[in-house]
Amino acid sequence: MQDTSTSELIARVAEPIEDVESDNMDRLLERVGDARIVLIGEASHGTSEFYRYRARITQALIEQKNFGFVAVEADWPDAARIDHYVRHMKTPPAEWTAFTRFPTWMWRNEEVREFVDWLREHNAGINDRERRVGFYGLDLYSLFTSIDAVLGYLEDVDQETAAIARERYSCLAPFQSDPMTYGRATLTGRHRECEEDVVNMLTDLLNKRLKYTEQDGSRFMDAVQNARLVANAERYYRNMYSGYSDSWNLRDQHMFDTLEALLAYGGENSKVVVWEHNSHVGNARATDMLVRGQFNVGELCRDKYGDQSYLIGFGTDAGTVAAASDWGDPMEIKQVQPSLTGSWERLCHETGLPAFRLPLRHLASDTLNTRLHDRRLERAIGVIYRPETERQSHYFLAQLAGQFDEYIWFDRTEAVTPLATGTLRGVPDTYPFGL
Repeated sequence: MQDTSTSELIARVAEPIEDVESDNMDRLLERVGDARIVLIGEASHGTSEFYRYRARITQALIEQKNFGFVAVEADWPDAARIDHYVRHMKTPPAEWTAFTRFPTWMWRNEEVREFVDWLREHNAGINDRERRVGFYGLDLYSLFTSIDAVLGYLEDVDQETAAIARERYSCLAPFQSDPMTYGRATLTGRHRECEEDVVNMLTDLLNKRLKYTEQDGSRFMDAVQNARLVANAERYYRNMYSGYSDSWNLRDQHMFDTLEALLAYGGENSKVVVWEHNSHVGNARATDMLVRGQFNVGELCRDKYGDQSYLIGFGTDAGTVAAASDWGDPMEIKQVQPSLTGSWERLCHETGLPAFRLPLRHLASDTLNTRLHDRRLERAIGVIYRPETERQSHYFLAQLAGQFDEYIWFDRTEAVTPLATGTLRGVPDTYPFGL
């Protein structure tokens, strides 16, 4: 009985979404207020409505609140190619492709391309390149691509230091085909740890900040971030076998540190929009991640920035999703199972509303606020979806109103549309998504 009444209370305060592309953002932007960081999630890595509405919010934040960065759950070098494209920078042929490793559909899809094209057009009207809105990656899986980027930068600005970097990074060379084997090799004593080499390289770069930034501050920032990624990725792969929570925390700490570096680079008035999965942007303290000793980007932002951060989650009941059955498997269009009884998704489904925004930070109803702080099941679909083990694989406990400041609901959803690929000659119209 309480479930039904809770759904009714949700329906009373929910703001219906009539159309994704033309939805009015004024009330949401008012709630965002003066926040410097808006973290926008997704309940899967392959749902069209999540991507499209996230883009719509981001466009409004850029146009009406002067947000200057978009930072996404992607590798730094891949996102840099998008950044060069949207900011109309010169790009060599080596940069004509991005997001070519599994899961390619997560970023190589029509929904992302539409936003990227919009951002490029938006930036075309801004003459100062440094004021154009940038697109950056927060993740750390590009170990060897980032090594190549650091070496390429140093070859241009300081060949003596480039030779030192090449020698230091050679410690990791035997694991280029599969970085995960590095952790196993160090654990069993078959290979020495490379931590000192990669940390020293990052330190050397930072110590030469004044010298290098005189030539090009933007390129130096890119090189430092790639060197930081190498140092953190080395630690991440080395600790993979010490426990899932350790590697999770290392990854989210790296993403938060990258976010901090972007804000520092942009100055005291800089603002950033973050695109990541709900599991990274919702406050981990309000979920059973707390019991497992895990934290995430959302928790770190809330701890440091308080109300200057605004956390937005997404959810759906059923439909289709782009996902794989296992890591490295081909993408499939899978049917999303209807939400489980007792879950937050079931409560939202029972409102009868097809799509809505649910403000959670300042609820007028004390009764609803109390109920939205209950612990209920919540669903998370990543790049892998296993409906045959739905409860065990994809549900966890969460207090919705503690996890997010706002929750966006689409009752039925469709999979993202992956981009077709082909051979390219010259700078392609589809840059930077071509293959």
